[in-house]
Amino acid sequence: MKLYEYMAKEIFKKHGIPVPEGYTVEKPEDIRPFEGEVVLKSQVLVGGRGKAGGIKFASGLEEARKIAEQLLGMDIKGYRVRKLLIEPKINIQKEYYMSFIVDRSSREAMLIASAEGGVEIESVPDEKLFRRTINPLIGIQPNVIRALSYKLGLTKEQAKGMVRIVNGLWEVFTQEDADLAEINPLVLTPDGFVAADAKLIINDDSLFRHKDLEIVEEEYTPLEREAREKGIAFVQLDGNIGVIANGAGLTMATLDVLSLYEGKAGTFLDLGGTDNPEKVKEAFGIIREAPIDVVFLNIFGGITKCDTVATGVVEAMKDRPMNMPIVARIKGVNEEEGKEILRSEGIHAFSTLDEAAREAVKLAGGE
Repeated sequence: MKLYEYMAKEIFKKHGIPVPEGYTVEKPEDIRPFEGEVVLKSQVLVGGRGKAGGIKFASGLEEARKIAEQLLGMDIKGYRVRKLLIEPKINIQKEYYMSFIVDRSSREAMLIASAEGGVEIESVPDEKLFRRTINPLIGIQPNVIRALSYKLGLTKEQAKGMVRIVNGLWEVFTQEDADLAEINPLVLTPDGFVAADAKLIINDDSLFRHKDLEIVEEEYTPLEREAREKGIAFVQLDGNIGVIANGAGLTMATLDVLSLYEGKAGTFLDLGGTDNPEKVKEAFGIIREAPIDVVFLNIFGGITKCDTVATGVVEAMKDRPMNMPIVARIKGVNEEEGKEILRSEGIHAFSTLDEAAREAVKLAGGE
């Protein structure tokens, strides 16, 4: 789950990372009187808001409230601005980048840093990046911070301040169950380092451990929210083939095969290991509302029985008939029975993923 910047900064502050003293507003009149300059930052779950005009500076209360009127309600890459973060303008001497991510190739965390902060990290040349995998059982060792400080060209005094930042961000990453903890830019001021921006993505499977965390609903479409309430893993995509499979790995493989035949998935729906007909019916109820042209059901029956899943599909269709074709690849325990059940209802049922994917793409208007 992605967090808004103001939420991430609250967590960063809790772990000892210096952040500007700010507050959020939802109405222009909520902006408080101030001295000097402030920055008004649109709170949206997307990057590039500065280039899109979502970050503005103001030197007086009247100017700040006029800018707030312009920003609130603004559309930034499909996200509507409903809240602004108000912070004092920072005296920036230098900008850096720092993050911890999950490195799936090494199965460890990775620390990434650069002296080129304030820009998209993808645009920074490799030779200007510091990368170091971190064993979670060992954590941050002094030699890592020494190597990082040398790479960033820090003075001895600045390197001492960097210890607090690296250790604090590591605490955020590990203790808050993060997939990503990022500061961009991490700015150097006359008083030391400050996290001018903050990005934090919490692993969805850990949310039960974070009861005090406000759930960010804007990240999800209405259908995604409905699926979450029913305990179904569902993601809306931009294609026209609705994919239902049992297991995240199989679902992702299905997307790859569709892409191979130039088909585009419109949904990612993972049934998991269930063969409960009611769960299957709920899944079809959700996918029915998605803007798709074909449903592609890919079931591998191990613990899950093919005939039970097929029964759930048929029951779902009887409750509310589908107005689009359904293609199924069904393999495993009781697969012949499952295919017969589906075919009796006019569903295209195949044994191989290749055949089924080709048929789904064809019916969706491809090939």
